Amino acid sequence: MARVAAPVAAWALTRAGLLLLVLGVVTLPGPDVTSDVEVIYRGWYEVLRTGTFPADDVSWQYPPGAALPVLSPGLLPFLGYAHAFFALACAADAAVLALLLRAGGGAGRSRAGAWFWVAGVPLLGPTAYARYDVMVTAVAVAALLAAARRPAVAGALAGFGAMLKVWPVLVLLGAARGRATRLSWGAAAGTAAGVALLAAVAMPGAFDFVTAQRDRGTEVESLGALVFHVGRHHGWEGTVELHYGSMEFLGPGVGVVSDLALGLSVLAMGWLVLWRLRAREFTATTGCEAAFAGALLFTTTSRVISPQYLLWLVGLAAVCLTVRAARMALPAGLVLAATGVTLAEFPVWFGEVVGSTGFGIALLALRNGLLVAATVVACRRLWRSTAGPSAGPGDGEAPVPRQRAARENGLLTW
Repeated sequence: MARVAAPVAAWALTRAGLLLLVLGVVTLPGPDVTSDVEVIYRGWYEVLRTGTFPADDVSWQYPPGAALPVLSPGLLPFLGYAHAFFALACAADAAVLALLLRAGGGAGRSRAGAWFWVAGVPLLGPTAYARYDVMVTAVAVAALLAAARRPAVAGALAGFGAMLKVWPVLVLLGAARGRATRLSWGAAAGTAAGVALLAAVAMPGAFDFVTAQRDRGTEVESLGALVFHVGRHHGWEGTVELHYGSMEFLGPGVGVVSDLALGLSVLAMGWLVLWRLRAREFTATTGCEAAFAGALLFTTTSRVISPQYLLWLVGLAAVCLTVRAARMALPAGLVLAATGVTLAEFPVWFGEVVGSTGFGIALLALRNGLLVAATVVACRRLWRSTAGPSAGPGDGEAPVPRQRAARENGLLTW
């Protein structure tokens, strides 16, 4: 009991601090990140209530399922929109902790994942509760933990998560070949198609988000943005403007860098496909390790690295750490450090980042450098453990002892 009580107490203490931040009792330097809930989310809420998606708002760049978390504060009308949203974000946070505590008990498991989540979320500051990503992360964590014993359930959750914000589909990357892949991928496709069809029939504009993403540029916090941050000190004549809902660089060469970022994302997808084809052994840790590595790849290569993306990585890393045999402790630690630096660059010193000062560039280079290092280490360890020379010689199905080990070390019993 004490082993559960300690992380729960630490969670309660740190989340009380987060709530004080989002409620404005305590403030941080820099822009007010919670205003987006009252202004942007509330604006979307009013449009969605009329039975249509915000088609004329280019900042709406989400799959149709995103309407659910935006509408969810309506379940608590007595709190007001923003306060209800923060309460639901906190509830999703608590749900993740409960899942990780359950997954971390028993032989071969560890509550390090729960402690990691307890520490990682508040490192992001008020952004953690001022975006709906914590709700999406809860769905992805539940899917990943269900995968060991209930692949169809995992697939349905992943498909639903993909309709919230696309990336949760990555939790199925490490599904073992054969029955587990058929069940999980089939359930994911069916669930996603069902949600998409329902949204398309019920509300106009369900898929306008696809074209809204097309014209995105290079956001000031992304890896590619470092080119322009440095370039501003050497005669580059572009500007930073609010564009498609985020601060982006506009000017000469931005299109080229944005295209290169997309190219890197395509290469990341190619590497994951190659890994999947070459992988010879799928163990109890492969699913969470593949999901974590995949999320790192797409986050790092993206044209946009918004602060809330770190929540995805913290959640997936926490799942990895619930299994003692997992090999992701180092990249998880790098992600934890990157999360803390993210709070420094947004919102605390965001003005320094937008202004491309030496200090702002250093902060951004440190954060993005940590993410790149975590990506390289995670991908290398995933490859060596499943597709490298030290991996087992099987044909993709784990040998009988490995299958038994996977069952015995299943991440979660449903």
